[in-house]
Amino acid sequence: MTSTPRFSYTKGIHELGNGCFAWLQPDGGWGWSNAGLVTDAGASLLVDTLFDLALTREMLAAMRRATPAAARIGALVNTHANGDHCYGNVLVRDAEIIASKATAEEMAEVPPALMQRLLESAEQLGPAGAFFRRVFGAFDFRDIEPVLPTRTFERELTLPVGGKSVNLLEVGPAHTRGDVLVHSPEDRIVFTGDILFIEGTPIVWEGPVANWIRACERIEAMDVDVVVPGHGPITDRHGARRVREYLAFVQGAARERFDAGLSARDAAHDIELGAYADWRDAERIAVNVETLYREFRGGGEPANPLELFGRMSELARRA
Repeated sequence: MTSTPRFSYTKGIHELGNGCFAWLQPDGGWGWSNAGLVTDAGASLLVDTLFDLALTREMLAAMRRATPAAARIGALVNTHANGDHCYGNVLVRDAEIIASKATAEEMAEVPPALMQRLLESAEQLGPAGAFFRRVFGAFDFRDIEPVLPTRTFERELTLPVGGKSVNLLEVGPAHTRGDVLVHSPEDRIVFTGDILFIEGTPIVWEGPVANWIRACERIEAMDVDVVVPGHGPITDRHGARRVREYLAFVQGAARERFDAGLSARDAAHDIELGAYADWRDAERIAVNVETLYREFRGGGEPANPLELFGRMSELARRA
């Protein structure tokens, strides 16, 4: 059990206490991300926007109804570069937009227009395209203007939100190149971005996996009561432990098959997920093994994303 019973996993705004809120989007699968809001004395800090403009508008409207402090967002932190955590930035472009330096650089590489082109050409891309449309077809990437961070940092940055101090902690590269935790010590809350997928399978686009394991250990060591993941229900420090255990399991299983000479594709098919088999989006094992194989080889070019979507489509059909 990794969710926290005191919080229901329902779509919409959830009050966390002391002027903090979470926005949840079940089922937490591909693109259905969470966001957060920290407020104090009329000031506000938004943690992430959503995958398209309609979703982000809905969230911002709910936040304004929940607290007057959301009428004008003073600062936005993008926890990482994936579009489901930053494509809605244009709707809060008057805020100071903050991200790690690595995240800001990565955000420009997969703009919304590219996602829309891939959706429109999905039929020509075979099984990979069909899988891509299946997981991303619910989102509208048309007419989204990319808005990049106006302030970047490396390692750590502390921001004032009214009388509170909120700590931004760079723990990437892990899920992406520049993952950031947003920790409000006074509120005993941390927003983790995609360092945590709860009741869903993490996906290691970047690695190294050892960095991600250390990021989970960092969350486990925090003096917090509430942990808001990038995807899935609100949790506590035990949720970080479960993600760490999954990553360590896959790391070990992949190493055994690498040493035995299996290809990354064959290894992904061969690994029995056991206790993790019922986690949502289990097909992401294909990406995780490929990233680990790249680590075991000591580097090299990442696999073509369309090839990885093709491998995931094979596993999803088998499930």
